[in-house]
Amino acid sequence: MKVLWGLGKLLTLLFWLVVLVNLLVPFSYPLHPLVNLAGGFLAFIHLLEVLLCNRSVKWRAHPWLDRLKIVIFGVFHLQTIPAPATSKASHA
Repeated sequence: MKVLWGLGKLLTLLFWLVVLVNLLVPFSYPLHPLVNLAGGFLAFIHLLEVLLCNRSVKWRAHPWLDRLKIVIFGVFHLQTIPAPATSKASHA
């Protein structure tokens, strides 16, 4: 699974590179607004993920770095964060 999460991160980074290039040197007409729209939508989704998953990164060693990675990579970074250990009482 680590390979898939790494590939997802790489593809997400390539997408952000395409969005950045589109902002600096706009593509031809049909692609320019579509890439901007897709980039804005993905940025909105990733910011929403940061807000919803704030509790899972709050107690990590570098929470702001994790939040930045979530803004960039989204769910691909969230899947690499280990789940917090919960203590469950046994009912004997």
